[in-house]
Amino acid sequence: MNRKQSSSLVSINGISYLMPFILVTSLFFLWGFAHSLLDVLNKHFQEILGITKSKSGWVQAALYGGYAVMAIPAGFIMNRFGYKRGIVSGLLLYAVGAFLFWPATYVQTFEFTLLCLFVIACGLTLLETAANPYSSALGPPERAEQRLNFSQSFNGLGWIFGPSIGGLLIFGTAAQGETNKFASMAIPYMIIGSLVLLIALLFAFTRLPDIHEGEYNSHGEKGRFLDLFKFRHFKFALLAQFLYVAAQTGINSFFINYVTETKSEISNEKAAYLLSLGFIFFMSGRFLSSLFMKWFNPRRMLAMYATINVVAMLVVIAGLGWISIVAIYVCYFCMSIMFPTIFALGIKNLGGLTKKGSSLLIMMVAGGAICPTFMGWIADTSGMAIGFIVPLFCFAFIMFFGLNGYRFKQSVIAKIR
Repeated sequence: MNRKQSSSLVSINGISYLMPFILVTSLFFLWGFAHSLLDVLNKHFQEILGITKSKSGWVQAALYGGYAVMAIPAGFIMNRFGYKRGIVSGLLLYAVGAFLFWPATYVQTFEFTLLCLFVIACGLTLLETAANPYSSALGPPERAEQRLNFSQSFNGLGWIFGPSIGGLLIFGTAAQGETNKFASMAIPYMIIGSLVLLIALLFAFTRLPDIHEGEYNSHGEKGRFLDLFKFRHFKFALLAQFLYVAAQTGINSFFINYVTETKSEISNEKAAYLLSLGFIFFMSGRFLSSLFMKWFNPRRMLAMYATINVVAMLVVIAGLGWISIVAIYVCYFCMSIMFPTIFALGIKNLGGLTKKGSSLLIMMVAGGAICPTFMGWIADTSGMAIGFIVPLFCFAFIMFFGLNGYRFKQSVIAKIR
């Protein structure tokens, strides 16, 4: 391999994986859109059903709880059928969940809507279990973190469009006096469901390379899930990923609440647009940081960004008006690299256990099912600003992971043998 080839982001031994990388990267947009719509639904249900902030947290619990249920089966599916079939299956489940929002307009219950989100979550779990390690493997191993951060940048693009479209079609329709408040939710999901079906067809008829990280361990036996817990860096990555998703989901879920309570003159619809601005910072952080990783160590960037977010959360809790809102935007920029960097550091050196490790790391997205309900309870009892103490502690642990917890011990190989 010559020097030019070795520096390529998506080629190995002269073989280019550009087209597969582009297709897989498109998936990141889809689940970014799905997740960001939740933050609009969270506030919408508070308005139309008169429920508390803590109960509205069940919107996130339904989606992120699906990750907890589907993550381990997703790992088995990837091992048995490969990445491509796993991706197509995930897209089809995603589409089914999106189209279920149409009958939800007739059922008109909170619980049926939660079922729709749960089905979408099962599809997203398959997509994320496949796409994250697949993107990491489509090029030189030493640039895996940079490659995954670049792909995840398009996840940020989905996060931008979600609140904007949701604010326009959900809050906008409700403001115009739509009698069936549930009907306004169906429109964005019908659009995304149709798009997902088209992408599923594209994947089904496109040839993708099979990526094998090494299906067997040193004794020629397939690695077990329990073997993963002999890797110190993987165990810390699991907790770091759980806490990161908890922090991100909590901030997203109550951004609109925080802004409208801090600045009473701002409407829900305008706050949804301000949330989209936060995701612009998020996406910009991913693009710029993936570029910076050519020169800076990814785990050091992770530790530095987590430290900045601890300070930002202190400013938010202080309730300083626009200064605190700006601090949330700083937090969005710094959160940008956390999921892909923790993921890439967590699956390093796992070999044949990579697919299983990936499924458990994706399972940690279930952290998003817990934090909003807990933050909502704190907000109902002590005020919305105080609720942000939860993400503060989450970022503190991520700071530790970037400084020390990521370390891989070579001696663990002997334990597996």
